[in-house]
Amino acid sequence: MLSADCCFKVILMNKLRVGILFGGRSGEHEVSLLSAASVLKAINTEKYEVVPIGITKEGRWLTESHAERLLGGKGEPAETGRHLRAGDPEATPGAVLLAKGEAVIVPPVPQLHGLMPFERAAGATQKGIAVDVIFPVLHGTFGEDGTIQGLLELADIPYVGAGVLGSAAGMDKDIMKQLFAAAGLAIVKHVTILRKQWEKEPKKATKLVESKLTYPVFVKPANLGSSVGISKARDRKELGPAIEVAAGYDRKIVIEQGVGGKKHKARELEVSVLGNDEPQASTVGEIVPSAEFYDYNAKYVDEGSQPIIPAKISKKQMKEVQAMAIRAFQAVDCSGLARVDFLMDPKSGKIYLNEINTMPGFTSISMYPKMWAASGLGYSDLIDRLIQLALERHEEKKKNRYSRN
Repeated sequence: MLSADCCFKVILMNKLRVGILFGGRSGEHEVSLLSAASVLKAINTEKYEVVPIGITKEGRWLTESHAERLLGGKGEPAETGRHLRAGDPEATPGAVLLAKGEAVIVPPVPQLHGLMPFERAAGATQKGIAVDVIFPVLHGTFGEDGTIQGLLELADIPYVGAGVLGSAAGMDKDIMKQLFAAAGLAIVKHVTILRKQWEKEPKKATKLVESKLTYPVFVKPANLGSSVGISKARDRKELGPAIEVAAGYDRKIVIEQGVGGKKHKARELEVSVLGNDEPQASTVGEIVPSAEFYDYNAKYVDEGSQPIIPAKISKKQMKEVQAMAIRAFQAVDCSGLARVDFLMDPKSGKIYLNEINTMPGFTSISMYPKMWAASGLGYSDLIDRLIQLALERHEEKKKNRYSRN
């Protein structure tokens, strides 16, 4: 007969080991910490063994207590030699590091599902950080754009969320819009210009924008999240400075036609999508921003932005938005989760697809989980479902052949 201690050990061994990856080098580092803290608090620890993995703003990878220190806002550990660095298994076993901004490629270890040092010190016996699945609670550049997803693909580790293609396409607003248009989805008129075009011939770029669009317009860096670098330009005088701001963040600048014109503000609708090949949409929510539009400050700094769940729209409009959200999810080959954002013309009621966010804010009070909660799926259960979707997607990928032999 097994003792109580033996039974406890068996249960522990059967737990799925989940790595919660957070932080990162993007401008949304702090948002990622908030999301990760919520996930760590809500995840079912009776079912999962949780491994916190932090990435500092400088790109250093931290585990265990050092990752928890980063999560607590205490920054990097003071002692040197404790950062995750390739070729240093004694100090930090099983590590991969973006040391000084240079990525270290690690060989895949399918049987371990872990990240291993590229080189090992002579006589080292320590193994990598073994995990069954990674939950990358990373937002923005270097976390939501396909880069970390590519690393996890190389290491053959199941992970939550979209793959390399879906993540990259969902991050690039120019490519995203091209895919939406190809899928026949209604999007606002827009123009994409390159930073070099603007720097060389600003007058020509201005004429191009004005020939295609009417003011007001919204100017955005193509690759960034959380509404960072976005400005509203009401006339030519405001257009130039807005492009300058966006150009500081990306080589591609997307200029969009404002919905509602000069006198009316567009309604901002959002939908949460969950699934892999057969995605489902939540109830529709609406954001009434405290500012003129839902920028970074309105999202995270200023008080007053009001979420309305469910949105006060007709049943027909609700179904239309949900159907468009699923089509958008499929258009960029997304998987796992995404929040899809829409703009509604306040006068005509016409609905335009704005963008997709493949790793939306994930705190317990963020719109993504709140819309699922309003649809009957609680926060902890949502985390559980996302982990299962990650494992299902990985199993499906195992059916692929990569050689003729």
